[in-house]
Amino acid sequence: MAEGGSSEMPPPEQPQDPGSRGSGGEQDDDFGYGLFPERSRGAGKKQQSIVYKALFTRNHKCQLMLQIALESSPYAKLLLDAMKNTGCTVFKERHFSCEECDGCVSGGFDSSISQIVLCQNNIQHQSHMNRVVAHELIHAFDHCRAHVDWFNNIRHLACSEIRASNLSGDCSLLNEMTRFKFGLKQHHQTCVKDRAVRSILAVRKISKEMAEKAVDEVFESCFNDHEPFDRVPHSRSDAKYAHRDFQNRDRYYANL
Repeated sequence: MAEGGSSEMPPPEQPQDPGSRGSGGEQDDDFGYGLFPERSRGAGKKQQSIVYKALFTRNHKCQLMLQIALESSPYAKLLLDAMKNTGCTVFKERHFSCEECDGCVSGGFDSSISQIVLCQNNIQHQSHMNRVVAHELIHAFDHCRAHVDWFNNIRHLACSEIRASNLSGDCSLLNEMTRFKFGLKQHHQTCVKDRAVRSILAVRKISKEMAEKAVDEVFESCFNDHEPFDRVPHSRSDAKYAHRDFQNRDRYYANL
């Protein structure tokens, strides 16, 4: 997993044995699925017990916040439009799942079934939900537009994590101030690198040095890849203008 006529997002071919990644075979690495106990690799959400289903409060809150994010977040609206234009229409009931997660992870993208997992026990407020949805939709967009080898090529994962941290608002000035991190030269780039490394380490059993090396090797090209945004959206207003320009770009091409 990654810590994102019309058709649904197509599932990729079943990945082969990832032993060539240098971090052990599949039996040694669960690719982050251990953080999401309600699912196993390629199986989707597990059947829940009747007792668990009765305790729906967190799930209901998660579903409501997801709906608000999809309807009001300019990040999410741009990404949803871009994916539809690319031939990968996103459906709320099919491509999102609110679940209980282990640790402090907030979400994930299950590439084996093209589904975004939202951690209902760790997402407590709407602004957090908006960021997680945007972050994971960027992974989903990358999955749709490119042949991303999530399981075997650590550089592919690193590139998508760089893009997700850069374009989702994860490293906005406001968010960094709440983390008491601000005022450094080129701080945005530093934040993107750090969060990309952390995301890789959350889902891959590799050393921090290996994760940092993968991020450094692809950072320049992936940091400067802003698709489907035409700029880095440093704020909600930036994302709103980017969405407006994306819609106008579509109108221009439609009239050619």
